[in-house]
Amino acid sequence: MRRVLLCGVLLVASCGWAGADDGAQERLPGAPTGVTAEAGSATSVHVMWNTVASDPAVAGYEVYRGRTKVRDVPASAHMVDVTGLRPSTAYVFTVRARDAEGRLGPGSREVRTTTPATVAADRSPPTRPGRTTGRAVGSRAVQLSWARSADDRAVLSYDVYQGSVKIHSVGGGQTATVVTGLRPGTRYAFTVRARDAADNVSPAGATVRLTTAPGTDDGRDTAPGDFRASTHRADGAYHLDLSWVPPRVDGVVTEYGIELDGRPATSLVWGGTAPRGRASYSFYVGRDPGVDHRVRVRARLPDGTWGAFSTERTVTTGPAGR
Repeated sequence: MRRVLLCGVLLVASCGWAGADDGAQERLPGAPTGVTAEAGSATSVHVMWNTVASDPAVAGYEVYRGRTKVRDVPASAHMVDVTGLRPSTAYVFTVRARDAEGRLGPGSREVRTTTPATVAADRSPPTRPGRTTGRAVGSRAVQLSWARSADDRAVLSYDVYQGSVKIHSVGGGQTATVVTGLRPGTRYAFTVRARDAADNVSPAGATVRLTTAPGTDDGRDTAPGDFRASTHRADGAYHLDLSWVPPRVDGVVTEYGIELDGRPATSLVWGGTAPRGRASYSFYVGRDPGVDHRVRVRARLPDGTWGAFSTERTVTTGPAGR
């Protein structure tokens, strides 16, 4: 069931198979690589991995704590926060890729981390990271570095943001990282925040603005696919009915911008699990029949930038536009 908050932003509450023969085994997804696990607080761990290229394509990932599956993640994601953990406890995580038929590939290598102890009555955030710098590394990655933050206990992790979107996290002992999965020829703005064991977060460090090198990706793959639009009449008013297929990108798409008649109309944000398949949305456009409307949609990508617009559709309110 959907709940809608109409305040400029819409919030929707809905991120060992044995084949018949050796050929089938070869088509299983491979083991995820680059898996890391960093404690994000006394009760959470941030797990990241590299996306798995597979034919047929990967449909999702399963994250395991020991032998227990703790999270299902859509194919577009390569990071997740595992919450509800115990303080001062050692954990082991692995990740497996799953294909569209539910078959699992081999597990990744095991990664280990220990959550810190709970800190009583700690309400003091770390200081902001200092001297944040960076450089583009080719067309799809950037390297960032910063000076350590201070905390009355200890800094547990650093979170990297692109705009307002958290896209990366590293341990409190690190003061540099490489952010991958970016788009060629695109300008980005990064900030870094420090976090302690009590989940107190520092102010953002200085913004680092970088442009990735040009590449062959013209951005069209970031547009929502198979975009459809129609209208219906209810309670004396006309509503626009939209549906589309989310773009396949590195990460989870949870926000879309809808443009109506050449102007931004609304933002659609999934507060729970974003659709893995076709997404849909309906909104009010007025009471007059026979009005033409042009509409298109685009996704806010996991790297914090807006993707390309979908194909523009024109619909007419009234009997011909039902």
